[in-house]
Amino acid sequence: MTSSNKTPRPLSYRDAGVDIDKGDALVHDIKRLVKSTMRPEVLAGVGGFGALVAIPKKYKQPVLVSGTDGVGTKLKLGLDSGRIEGLGQDLVAMCVNDVLVNGAEPLFFLDYYATGRLQPEVAASVIKGIVKGCKLAGCALVGGETAEMPGLYREGEFDLAGFCVAVAEKKQLIDGSRIKPGDALIALPSSGPHSNGYSLIRKILEVSGATPSTRLGKSTLIGALMMPTQIYVQPVLMLLGNGLPIRGMAHITGGGITGNLTRMFPAGTAARVDLSSWKRPAVFDWLQNAGAVEDEEMRRVFNCGVGFVVVVPRQRASETLARLQGQKIKAWQLGEVVKGKTGDVIYA
Repeated sequence: MTSSNKTPRPLSYRDAGVDIDKGDALVHDIKRLVKSTMRPEVLAGVGGFGALVAIPKKYKQPVLVSGTDGVGTKLKLGLDSGRIEGLGQDLVAMCVNDVLVNGAEPLFFLDYYATGRLQPEVAASVIKGIVKGCKLAGCALVGGETAEMPGLYREGEFDLAGFCVAVAEKKQLIDGSRIKPGDALIALPSSGPHSNGYSLIRKILEVSGATPSTRLGKSTLIGALMMPTQIYVQPVLMLLGNGLPIRGMAHITGGGITGNLTRMFPAGTAARVDLSSWKRPAVFDWLQNAGAVEDEEMRRVFNCGVGFVVVVPRQRASETLARLQGQKIKAWQLGEVVKGKTGDVIYA
């Protein structure tokens, strides 16, 4: 056995599949976009080891409310169809709509983007969507992580996670404890399936043989399925700012109407939902028909057009609707709170 005197070629991180220069260039390119989301409370954002954010001065007894989420298997459908531009907004929406339920104002947001091989143009498209979502929510994008991990993801794939911190006045926190029978349920419309139920959606697409170009009214089916998640921060904070006595809120996310509507209801209360109070968007009709999905399953998987619900005293329902409609939001009275088994949803 002989030994070689050849000097091995020096290896770099790039040889292992990680391109530091691409990552640095991406951060440089998006700094201008990120800067457009800044709030005056941000002391130090993207670029450091940690972001520094002060509590807004208007809060006397601030309580921080945090949340984290992803976009589920909608990400897979987006990758398969090439429709990734709205996924960033989806990511922000799933986090900020959750913390909003407590009456909290979103303060800042961070994202995690992981991929096998960094494609700057793809990452930039997703981050542009995150920036748009942060602007709609009024929160600052203060940082994040772009992780390039060869061997862990297949070529062209990536994953997303988001993290949001919001702030609320302690005395004004909304926890559902004041909800009473007779209160009105006011619904705010969804923009589509949002980011929930996509494993079932993808199965329905598979068995139906539908293609991205399949028509659905004036749009395409894939256009309706990939519509970005609606962000409810501005209209809900408007209601709170006008002194409307919101007693509870629900973000209709994973678990559908059935699993989310009464999550904050106190013991002994249930929800009666008037199924005739709204016309379900066409995309949900298509999903039910194409997959032969039963009514009960539809309501515990999908939002069916109901994206967010606020609970107000019955005598303030008309005012609540008028203020929302003044913001061009097609809200409606979904039903009412009734006495019953805790957490039940009664469809009538």
